Amino acid sequence: MDHTLKQRQPAAIKLEDLHVTLPSRAGPVAILRGIDLSVAEGDAIAVVGPSGSGKSTLLMVVAGLERPTAGHVQVMGTDFAILNEDGLARLRAANIGIVFQSFHLVPTMTALENVALPLEFLDHDDAFGEARAALGEVGLSHRESHFPGQLSGGEQQRVAIARALAPRPSLILADEPTGNLDLATGAEVMDLLFGLKDRTGATLLLITHDRSLAKRCGRIVSLADGRIVGASAKRKVAAP
Repeated sequence: MDHTLKQRQPAAIKLEDLHVTLPSRAGPVAILRGIDLSVAEGDAIAVVGPSGSGKSTLLMVVAGLERPTAGHVQVMGTDFAILNEDGLARLRAANIGIVFQSFHLVPTMTALENVALPLEFLDHDDAFGEARAALGEVGLSHRESHFPGQLSGGEQQRVAIARALAPRPSLILADEPTGNLDLATGAEVMDLLFGLKDRTGATLLLITHDRSLAKRCGRIVSLADGRIVGASAKRKVAAP
């Protein structure tokens, strides 16, 4: 069953009969089992479910960081099956911004250097100028020369968001982005992420266990045991 609402926009993400099976000492383990999902361009979708339900694996497949065992993956109009690892890396760098729970900043690089890294990979002429602008958008212009170890958890996540969004990706993937932050800091970070998503018009796929956070998205998809077990969307209130 395709848990897709009728939509006019092109699909930013289209998954058909997606399976991921990984080896283990006890034998093959099915992580994803026949996922059908379509996400329209510009939408915000939350994927929720218990630990081990397959949420992060789903994000890794959409990011091109995990190859499916079977099924079809199309992101931003590109069929992943026709791309090798270099092709996936180029598509990811140009079109996908990823925000992880654990920040993944390079500890020996300053905040500015961390944000400039993907821009340099894309051969932007003014990578450091764009990186400064991105840090300004997340309120960290005054911290650009600081290393990750000199920043708070909230500041590190802001740098990670700036790095992910500096290339102006069409698709933002966020995997438990507030998992290592306190409640107040997490709320500030999510306000920032949703604000930047709205300003750029990007599509957002949010992995979270927090139902209140998931409700900020236009759609919620629930996973359990590698399968979609529920989907819902915000009701649109008709104009008077």
